[in-house]
Amino acid sequence: MKTLVAIPARYASTRYPGKPLVSLRGPDGEKTLIRRSWEAAMSVRGVDRVVVATDDARIADHAAEFGAEVVMTSPAARNGTERCAEVAAVLPGFDVIVNLQGDAPLTPAWFVEALVKGLAANPAADIATPVLRCDGRAVAGFLADRRAGRVGGTTAVFGAGGRALYFSKEVIPYTGRDYAPDEPTPVFHHVGAYAYRPAALAAYSAWPIGPLETLEGLEQLRFLENGRNVLCVEVESQGREFWELNNPSDVEVIEAMLAKQAAARE
Repeated sequence: MKTLVAIPARYASTRYPGKPLVSLRGPDGEKTLIRRSWEAAMSVRGVDRVVVATDDARIADHAAEFGAEVVMTSPAARNGTERCAEVAAVLPGFDVIVNLQGDAPLTPAWFVEALVKGLAANPAADIATPVLRCDGRAVAGFLADRRAGRVGGTTAVFGAGGRALYFSKEVIPYTGRDYAPDEPTPVFHHVGAYAYRPAALAAYSAWPIGPLETLEGLEQLRFLENGRNVLCVEVESQGREFWELNNPSDVEVIEAMLAKQAAARE
């Protein structure tokens, strides 16, 4: 399947303005967030083209400096999926368009590879997205976040064949019990990467934002609200830690993970 990876990146983040240009120190020196995200995309096997999708000249100029292809998108794009839809419209001819978010440089390459394989094996699926089975430690952490009024990870529930039923910032499904730290649970953590078929992506921007997307703040719910088949692909972390950069405090976390990954390779 001919595959394009788009990396949505905007400067005007509400929580962290300018974050794509934030420098992250690693064993390979200091590189910006957008550069590390681009390098992560370039490491995915079977990809035919990788582009940075942005509406900001500062990000575009910097991406061009380190060799990335850039597609300029509209400032009116409300989320990464809409930005990817713009990319797909100007770069037709791909079977799959992957959204590898520009604030998630630690997303393992095999997560993306699994999504493309998932779409190839499931012709009825319009979109594929990765999920990780939580252990008791992860679920306890999510629940502690909610009790403290913090939004933790997003969870997913899905039915036969991996078809998504719902995504939420609450911890679902309700289990009514405690789990040992290393015990597998029926709760799945949703990882924010997506692989779309072009037709589903083209339809997305024309749909209004629905009540569920508004309430949860989750862009993938627009597909469910419009009856599209979203495939949840279970992946394994293989011991890899990953983290999204949403706040300044995340810089230190990601830098520590970069150092740990480098040490593991030695």
